[in-house]
Amino acid sequence: MTTDTATHPHPCHASPEALSTPRRQYALATPEEIAAVRGILEAAGLWRETTRVAYLGLVEPARGSVPGGGPGGAAGVDRRFRAFLHDVGGAPPHDVTVSVTRGQVDDDTELDTAVTGELPVLEEEFEAVEEILGADARWLKALADRGLDPATVRVAPLSAGVFEYPEEKGRRILRGLAFVQEHPTDSPWAHPVDGLVAYIDTVNRAVDQVLDFGPVPVPAEHGNFTDPELTGPVRTTQRPIEITQPEGPSFTVTGGNHVEWERWSLDVGFDVREGLVLHNISFDDAAAGSRNTADPGGRTETRRRRILDRASIAEMVVPYGDPSPVRSWQNYFDTGEYLVGQYANSLELGCDCLGEITYLSPVVSDAFGNPREIRNGICMHEEDASILAKHSDLWTGVNYVRRNRRLVISFFTTIGNYDYGFYWYLYLDGTIEFEAKATGVVFTSAQPEGDYQYSSEMAPGLGAPFHQHLFSARLDFALDGGPNRIEEEDAVRVPIGPGNERGNAFTRRRTLVARESEAARENDMAAGRSWIVSNPTSLNRLGEPVGYKIHPQGHPTLLADPSSSVAARAAFATKALWVTQYDPAERYPTGDFVNQHAGGAGLPAYQAQDRDLDGTDLVVWHTFGLTHFPRPEDWPIMPVDHVGFKIRPEGFFDRSPVLDVPAPATGGGHCHT
Repeated sequence: MTTDTATHPHPCHASPEALSTPRRQYALATPEEIAAVRGILEAAGLWRETTRVAYLGLVEPARGSVPGGGPGGAAGVDRRFRAFLHDVGGAPPHDVTVSVTRGQVDDDTELDTAVTGELPVLEEEFEAVEEILGADARWLKALADRGLDPATVRVAPLSAGVFEYPEEKGRRILRGLAFVQEHPTDSPWAHPVDGLVAYIDTVNRAVDQVLDFGPVPVPAEHGNFTDPELTGPVRTTQRPIEITQPEGPSFTVTGGNHVEWERWSLDVGFDVREGLVLHNISFDDAAAGSRNTADPGGRTETRRRRILDRASIAEMVVPYGDPSPVRSWQNYFDTGEYLVGQYANSLELGCDCLGEITYLSPVVSDAFGNPREIRNGICMHEEDASILAKHSDLWTGVNYVRRNRRLVISFFTTIGNYDYGFYWYLYLDGTIEFEAKATGVVFTSAQPEGDYQYSSEMAPGLGAPFHQHLFSARLDFALDGGPNRIEEEDAVRVPIGPGNERGNAFTRRRTLVARESEAARENDMAAGRSWIVSNPTSLNRLGEPVGYKIHPQGHPTLLADPSSSVAARAAFATKALWVTQYDPAERYPTGDFVNQHAGGAGLPAYQAQDRDLDGTDLVVWHTFGLTHFPRPEDWPIMPVDHVGFKIRPEGFFDRSPVLDVPAPATGGGHCHT
């Protein structure tokens, strides 16, 4: 069984009735609202035939302005949208804020891209790159010198970054690398055209440079991963795995996107830039009513307790480590430059999601301001998560076991050669986990003869440069709705000596991160480093501040040189954790405009204010990711690789919050308790 709560009709123009219906602040955007944005822009003279929408998304309210922890806050709120408008005719871009509730433009800023950076890459520019190069004599000669038919050459439209080309400043540049596609179903990634790169101005439809370092043999072996030549006979050994919930799922969805599951409550949002955004994440605590009373063992009413106001993956960068002049510029901000939400997949039952599935179908804007539904773009289901708690007691004879389960909220996106799954997990014990799943096809190059220290050989003559996938999680903590503080915790070895004569002692050290100037932190897995966010105004029954602990996986952060261009542009990726005082204008770790921005925006600019962090509204930005030295097993399609983090309650509850979980059913009976 599947459920889809989206509205399916896509009217070109919004009716007054549709817009007058009260909307919750965190409700998903509707087709009527998207259409209304374009209508308001047209009425204000901000839309012309050459206008394109590079981004359009809901403007979230300032923290604390939406009352309560219920399903999205008050009805009848002001529904506002922010739009980045690009003009393919060359007119200056605009950053516009529109209220569809009031039917007016609230703010309009004309951008100087030489200062702000360019707007995100448009999908229509993908085809434009091939068209522009197809008319350039230098490019055609380079292909002819390699004996290549231009009709068989595909060009990857790649974000340009910022390098030693002052003439590119204020101009919209993409870089192109070529691949041969021998027939319509042939994988071009198997046949990179190395030694050749082009720099293209997409607005002026001009080729700035064609850099040709001489022909390199094009790898010949195909990489068509569905071809029987590679697959061989398909396995016949797998028997069906059936996941059934005869009584339906344990969660409910109301208001289109408000979810209640077990003791969890949250609103599921979607943004064309960030993809999934979770709001108002709360937990119903049955023991919390007794806190700070004379009878701490007593239980009263359940209390809904806020944990996070907002959670998202606010940026992702893929920096490559091959210093070849053809590829030394390669780094892609898949969130800020390409918009991961824009390329969200429509998911299929039994393929992408298995079991009792509820789908949400978010509506976004296409480049022309028209509503576009991403059918089944968000998948929600619950699944078994192994053992929750178990004990066989020799003294009492109690044999106790409880099974864990988790609520899974996910989407998948395809950015060029890579595919990414973004998975949020909520567990019965109050744990929140995020997992990124990376798959797809590795970016390829020709592999030089001999051992090349910056790439792996995947097939004869075919290389895959070393690279990283680095993510920034934005976590707006709101523990019990109050002010927060953050401490760094390390495990500490105690030297042998007085009071530790046998040398067995170890302890922990917690260090307060008091100001933003102190709040760019490193991983240290040798010390088991973690970070604890707490609310000093809310105490558990032991008199300690309630808290949640961030558990990193501790993989390397950015490996590029600190003085490199990508280190300046992806400063967030140089540290494992950043903390800032909440400001509604500070949305992204790389700033608002990433494409061709030289760096310094985002977290470095936020932290330069050196605001107080102790007892304030905090935003925690956690960097995590994969360092990928590709293997032969990653070719021709890469099995999923996983990376992520957890946040777990640390004194947030007065006791285990899962004592009321029932024993699991087995067959016709129950496990012994």
